Amino acid sequence: MAREVAESCVDAVVIEMVSAFCDRFYSAEPELAARRIEAIGYQVGHQLVERYTVDCPRFTDHLEAIKFICKDFWSELFKKQIDNLKTNHRGTFVLQDNMFRWITRISPSPVPESKNESPTPSEDNQLAQATSMHLYFPCGIIRGALTNLGIPCAVSADISHRPACK
Repeated sequence: MAREVAESCVDAVVIEMVSAFCDRFYSAEPELAARRIEAIGYQVGHQLVERYTVDCPRFTDHLEAIKFICKDFWSELFKKQIDNLKTNHRGTFVLQDNMFRWITRISPSPVPESKNESPTPSEDNQLAQATSMHLYFPCGIIRGALTNLGIPCAVSADISHRPACK
């Protein structure tokens, strides 16, 4: 029987980790907080991919490794496959998750009193900053996994259409 952790526990740990690094440990240095969160994700991804590929032969090219990340690895982490994979055939891959669950519950401040009231630009900026801090961890996970698979890379996230994430 496989050991599993409840999704709500993972969500709570990620939220608390980001909160601790951003609000307590490095509140005056958000860049350092982001690097630390990404480094933790890198270590997690590096170790998880070892566990998930222990019985698999080594991948022969980058596309096979990316497909593994999109299908098997993403399914283990998020209980679904990636929604879309694009490439320029020159080493750049874009993975899209249309409902990235780690950012669906992020809100920077209480909801405005009037439901008809739209968020102000500062509220939108605050939401974008909070969301981007939560994406350093999964970016680190993907970078760690790919590095362990022999693909040194840079990983970044785009959240222009929240809760979709590229």
